[in-house]
Amino acid sequence: MESVKVSARSVPKAVAGAIAAIIREGKTVEVQAVGAGAVNQAVKAIAIACVYMQEENTEIISIPSFAGIDINGEERTAICFKVEKR
Repeated sequence: MESVKVSARSVPKAVAGAIAAIIREGKTVEVQAVGAGAVNQAVKAIAIACVYMQEENTEIISIPSFAGIDINGEERTAICFKVEKR
C-alpha cells in the first residue's frame, strides 16, 4: 500500500493527481492527515481524485480510520483514508 501525507498547505489538485496515479497502477493508497486543516485538504483531494477516476470509468471509495503516528518523537493521532477501486 502506498502512502500519501497531506498537510494544511497541500494543494488538493496535486494530491488528487498523486492519488489517481497510484490507483491507476492498481494499488491502494493511504492518505494521512494530522489536524483539521490537513484533513480538509485531504478530503478535497479525495473528492477531486474521484472526479479524475470517473472520467476513466473507474469508481473509487475511501475508508476513514484513526492511526497513531510519530512526528518528531511525539505521538500524534492521524486521520487515515484508505482509497481503493470499488
